[in-house]
Amino acid sequence: MAEETKTAGKAKKPVAKKAKPPAIEDKPFPEFIQEHFIPALAEAMQEKGIEDLQLTFVKAPIDIADLKEECWQVIGKWEGGKKQFNIYFLEEDIKGQKAFSYATNGSKPSTIESFMIDERKITLDLMVMYTLQRLNSQKWLGNN
Repeated sequence: MAEETKTAGKAKKPVAKKAKPPAIEDKPFPEFIQEHFIPALAEAMQEKGIEDLQLTFVKAPIDIADLKEECWQVIGKWEGGKKQFNIYFLEEDIKGQKAFSYATNGSKPSTIESFMIDERKITLDLMVMYTLQRLNSQKWLGNN
């Protein structure tokens, strides 16, 4: 009985929680874009029937009108360059300001539009979904 009292009197040590691995969105910006966003976007677009997609990630000037500010961009081209879109990361951060443009037949984009401005939390899935949604609104995906 004395043993029972001893065991009952011992407090159980709390089990240490396993540390969650950091979210992929918290990885350094270039690493996230190159290792996660571009492959996920390529896969999603292939599922939509885009076979000859070329995705690049470059730091280049915004090539619209008189804008010559340099920023990181994901550039997508297909159909031999007849269709092109750019996602501009105005800050080196997926949570920062982003913009979108598109062009056809090798011409320069004529307008730049804000992109994902209402989202409080930016995730890989949301970035892919918004890109597909934007391209679909141009009737560039599927049987539109």
